[in-house]
Amino acid sequence: MKALKLRVLLLSIFVLFSIAATVSAQGVIVPGPCERCPRSPRPIPLPRSLPIKSIKIDTKILSQVATTHVEQIFRNDTDATLEGTYLFPIPEQASIVEFAIWDGDRRLVGEVRSREEARRIYDEIVRRQRDPGLLEYAGKDLFQASIFPIPPHSDKKLEITYSQVLRAESGTVAYRYPLGTGRQVTQIGSVSGRIELDSKEPIRNIYSPTHAVEVKRNGERRSVVTFESGNEPQDFQLFYGLSREDFGVTLLTHREPGKDGYYLLMISPKDDWSEQEYTAKDIVFVLDTSGSMAEAGKMEKARAALLYGIRILRPQDRFNVISFASEERLMENKMITADDQGRKRGEEFTQSLRADGGTNINQALLVAMQQFESNNRPKLVVFMTDGLPTVGVTNPEAIVATARSERKPGLRLFTFGVGYDVNTALLDRLAVENGGVADYVEPKEDIEVKVSNFFAKVNYPVLIDLKLDMAGVDTDLVYPRTLPDLFRGSQITLIGRYRNPIDLDYVRLQLGGNAGGANKIFLYDNLRFPLREDANDFLPRLWATRRVGWLMEQVRSNGEQQELRDEIVDLGTRYGIVTPYTSYLALEPGAAGQAVTALPMNGRGFGLGRATKAPPAPKAPDARAMTGAVAVQESKRARAQQDITRVDEERDSSAIKTAGGKTFYLRDGVWTDSESKAGATLPETVVKFGSDEYFALLKQKPRLAAFFSLGERVVVILDGRIYRVNASN
Repeated sequence: MKALKLRVLLLSIFVLFSIAATVSAQGVIVPGPCERCPRSPRPIPLPRSLPIKSIKIDTKILSQVATTHVEQIFRNDTDATLEGTYLFPIPEQASIVEFAIWDGDRRLVGEVRSREEARRIYDEIVRRQRDPGLLEYAGKDLFQASIFPIPPHSDKKLEITYSQVLRAESGTVAYRYPLGTGRQVTQIGSVSGRIELDSKEPIRNIYSPTHAVEVKRNGERRSVVTFESGNEPQDFQLFYGLSREDFGVTLLTHREPGKDGYYLLMISPKDDWSEQEYTAKDIVFVLDTSGSMAEAGKMEKARAALLYGIRILRPQDRFNVISFASEERLMENKMITADDQGRKRGEEFTQSLRADGGTNINQALLVAMQQFESNNRPKLVVFMTDGLPTVGVTNPEAIVATARSERKPGLRLFTFGVGYDVNTALLDRLAVENGGVADYVEPKEDIEVKVSNFFAKVNYPVLIDLKLDMAGVDTDLVYPRTLPDLFRGSQITLIGRYRNPIDLDYVRLQLGGNAGGANKIFLYDNLRFPLREDANDFLPRLWATRRVGWLMEQVRSNGEQQELRDEIVDLGTRYGIVTPYTSYLALEPGAAGQAVTALPMNGRGFGLGRATKAPPAPKAPDARAMTGAVAVQESKRARAQQDITRVDEERDSSAIKTAGGKTFYLRDGVWTDSESKAGATLPETVVKFGSDEYFALLKQKPRLAAFFSLGERVVVILDGRIYRVNASN
């Protein structure tokens, strides 16, 4: 090793308690001048850390034992040969399988040394660099190595492999790889990950709150999850449930002491349903055939989608088709069975449809809803239109009232608006008030693909008219507000708050509904709703995002009210959520990063920061627009916010950051917790950055490290106390 000028120290550091069974983190190289190289005639400036060109993560989880292999490629863009200290936090109780450094095309394996020396080296680096970003590594088990040589203008590839046992709580397994750790001190390029799941139990509810993942299943016990991330990665988190039940249930909670708790509940059905277990359904397809449908090939694509929906019906289903223009036209006077003969009749009728006339939405809805009988079969209306009501009853309130008066128990109305010439407020209300969802097909989208995908989803209902009973748990503001039906391959994700005054460790959840034509109840025991849970700190912001989406829907449907607007602004500023009412503006160059102003739509300052010359408020979109491209996009955005299942760390301003589940604004050069209020009387602890008291506080309360890593001046509220960090000079 000496002949190759390579000296490797593999050292692990102390643990300050965290959710260590699932914690790993991003590695960095902190460069230093080469002590063994000829001295340069002039000093060469060094970066805070070497930029990372790429990260590849390959993880295999076999019966809760996770083996993670990480490949990192660093870049030395300086003119000097460097020595570097490599820091890589790993999970508590993880075992290092292998560490390797590439010297050109040679792969050299390292060796392990003592942990006490690693702690000393890390502390020295933090104090010498005076770099708060390195505090992201405090409170974690650190792996440290000395890297030499790092030639100028070259890449340095490192590999590390470690194994860990993942905990399963109430049947839910959690895996975490904090890609965001280290981003304060280094630039990160491309990131890709592959996680292979292999279990003896059926795998359910695969979920990432942080990344858009692609899941490929190979039976019920094997799955492969992949993701890619940009150059501003955030911590990667993955949860999955293990269950042999017909419906898998996964529960995640988060609660700070003295505050409401937040929970996320996922429900998904098993994969291997027999044909007899599916619930027979009644469905009415309603298609607008007014003259405008002849434009841009809309009629042909809508007809193709409808034909697909008819052809995939099962023999025990019943259906009807209604076309409408100035008047409605029925395929049959009542529902017919979807056997071979019935489906053939549906195809013939659909093929005969032509576009001509006006748009009588009210009468078409009335006739469609009168097709259903009072029974316990799923009742679906799929309503497609590309225009405004122009014939018959045209008042939106009267049309909504018609649907309300004619609705049978258990009916679900799904509306599809085609193009921009639709009344989004009307279609949204029709869907929401009748247990369905409104969706829109923009001109750039394909009607056939979008509607056909919907038909394929709802063709196999496994549990309808869901009812949940979480015995003794005091919950509120749960989204979605109405429980949807469960179909094969689908998953319901509920997000809400809870406020029980004691720990609840043995909650029995009761899930009821109609399955296969009979009412059934499924029981799940030993779910926990604790008074304190530090994990899953993404839940408050995820809940707030759904809440904002629901509030915006109320504004769009019922008009703007002061209390709605105020709550949207409050949630947007507290959690850093972009809303039509708030625009986060950094100041002009020279003052950039010194303050941030949050402006409501009417332009009045919200008081988040002071600026002597704040830029004018941008023109916000009309949240109450009824028709047109803006209305369609606002409706889709509000809908997406109500269905959102993952948080996005990206911001439209450099003066806003999130850390440890909290949002911070840069006010007068201080990163300030959004929960901080003027005149607050909470007890306060003040320390100077880099002082002995500063490091002692971090050892006492390791959660503060995530917040203190934002900068040398920070104000944060934690456990009912204000912690203030002042610059040392």
